Amino acid sequence: MYKITDLYDLEHTLAADYLKGFTYPWEALKGIKELILELGPRLGDEYAEVQPQVWVHKTATVAPTAFLGAPCIIGPNTEVRHCAFIRGSALVGADCVVGNSVELKNVILFDHVQTPHYNYVGDSILGYYSHMGAGSITSNVKSDKKLVVVHNGTENVETGIKKFGAMLGDYVEVGCNAVCNPGTVIGRHSNVYPTSCVRGVVPENSIWKDNGIVISKEDK
Repeated sequence: MYKITDLYDLEHTLAADYLKGFTYPWEALKGIKELILELGPRLGDEYAEVQPQVWVHKTATVAPTAFLGAPCIIGPNTEVRHCAFIRGSALVGADCVVGNSVELKNVILFDHVQTPHYNYVGDSILGYYSHMGAGSITSNVKSDKKLVVVHNGTENVETGIKKFGAMLGDYVEVGCNAVCNPGTVIGRHSNVYPTSCVRGVVPENSIWKDNGIVISKEDK
């Protein structure tokens, strides 16, 4: 339930061919920068290289107060709002929203992803039509600085990496002010309650409720 094929429809990202080379999504985090540097020069005339290694589609809207750090790609019809801070290594798809005071770093955002208000998204992959409510963040480094482990019930999956925020499947809804702890994986069509502290694997079509209680949407 946490393989790339379980979480994402690869038709909705420029990173499709790249992601097909991996089994688990966190394996792709180390190479996002190199992927963008490879894709950028081949994007064609619909994109403008507005500064070195920063490619923005001509239909995208970028506020003059936004910071676009290299390398990054901003896709068609995407809106980058006031004071957004893209630190670099961000592949942002089509029809996305990167909102006011949002910070992105080493991420892949599939098409139609919304991070609209005061979000931090680092070392993460957000699937098609996923949405992060106001103030929700991905925490990408453990407090003890040890390597991140993905917890799935009694199963512990060693990732071998220190920085790993969250993998949100397609159509995931994360509520306002929720925190996705390092190594969080949320399956397709699942919801997270506002102000939640999420960790581990949340199955698809589920609801993460208060105090870590997870229910299936079919059981509602």
